[in-house]
Amino acid sequence: VTGANFVVFNGALKTSSGFLAKSSIVEDGLMVQITLETMESLRQALRDKKDFKITCGKTDAGDVKEYVDICWVENEDKTNKG
Repeated sequence: VTGANFVVFNGALKTSSGFLAKSSIVEDGLMVQITLETMESLRQALRDKKDFKITCGKTDAGDVKEYVDICWVENEDKTNKG
């Protein structure tokens, strides 16, 4: 689990790169590089207020994967107020 002050979604990852998606820590935030198709799906999920999961890692890495989960919550008291 990684806490971040901001998240950047970059939709310029090429499918030929061999990655499903890439995540990296940038300063005190998180940058997630995704394909254009995943970006379109993410935008729709945000519009619909639906949870969304991005699988990061190489396409041929087997079971070793990282995930970026975007979750909508009902109770805002448990979220970061900073």
